Amino acid sequence: MTVEQLRTWLDEGGEVCIVDVRPLAERQEWSIPGSLHIDAYEALKAHDPEALAELQIPASQRVVTVCAAGKTSQIAAKQLRARGLSQVFSLEGGMQAWSLAWNSAHIPLPDHSIQVIQIRRTGKGCLSYLIGTGEEAVVIDASLDTEVYLDVAALHGWRITHVLETHIHADHISRSRLLAQQSGAMLLLPEQKRVSFPFTAIHDEEALAIPPLHLKAFHTPGHTMESTCYLLNGHILFTGDTLFTASIGRPDLQADKGEATLRAHALYQSLHRLLALPADRLILPGHTSTPVPFDKRPLMATLHEIDAQIDLLHAERVDFVHAVLSRLPAPPPNAERIIRVNEQGLLPDQPVSELEAGANRCAIF
Repeated sequence: MTVEQLRTWLDEGGEVCIVDVRPLAERQEWSIPGSLHIDAYEALKAHDPEALAELQIPASQRVVTVCAAGKTSQIAAKQLRARGLSQVFSLEGGMQAWSLAWNSAHIPLPDHSIQVIQIRRTGKGCLSYLIGTGEEAVVIDASLDTEVYLDVAALHGWRITHVLETHIHADHISRSRLLAQQSGAMLLLPEQKRVSFPFTAIHDEEALAIPPLHLKAFHTPGHTMESTCYLLNGHILFTGDTLFTASIGRPDLQADKGEATLRAHALYQSLHRLLALPADRLILPGHTSTPVPFDKRPLMATLHEIDAQIDLLHAERVDFVHAVLSRLPAPPPNAERIIRVNEQGLLPDQPVSELEAGANRCAIF
């Protein structure tokens, strides 16, 4: 069973029981939404015939077994078939391959001349956006294979004319440069000297206008020093990794203690710049820390809702900086390597599924 087959089943609302046989610690890191977990990894590796004895599944149920890389799940599938289940499949490539699975949701807008589609890497938690109007479209933070954006745009009759990034990412390989090359679009990045490839710089308060679409840049340093948010028609704010629906971006990636402290101070100022916007502004973040279900419900919140939920936003600057630096989780897997790849603008030598495997860790909690 390929990732694309399973993704399509779930996207179409198909009935399938996904059995995750990884150790509990791996399951807690990331998982497929709606999957059933049984900690049978060691028993399956030992070819214990009773490894899945406690699992009760109707014989007619369609089942997909999952492990880290698609090997132990084959043993699980074989055992379930031996019990008389006829529709049992093993997910090819396991969770490493699942990292590139995706689904989407439409953002409800009062102006029907503009459409915003949230495109979500369901396991990795990366959120990118396709904004369309007339025959043109803009992509923000492309994190999936370029064909995904090109196909979705074509389905709506759009041609991708601009590709934007909110910052240089540390947890996934950016596909923005490649997408711009393949679509003939203009590549826009926040002004910085980190990348070694050509791009059009976008500065604080500058705007991209494709009437009736108007995107205004807000430089919001902190997570990275070039981090930039984009305000669509004065109402929808794409916040990248600066502000999430229930957390804020971490300031320590590729930074020593002193640099992380400076970034935390900058983040405080940037967040309060955003909080000064009207409270009904809709926040569309660049990531989520939990697997994204195939429910077609957009991940979003108003600025008022976020302000009420994240207590840290109300702390004094000194307390804010101390709290941020004391709550930092482990960095994203392969963060240093991914940053270098994104600064070069090239696809890596090693398989992307291995380099990007694991959940998102760009939030501080």
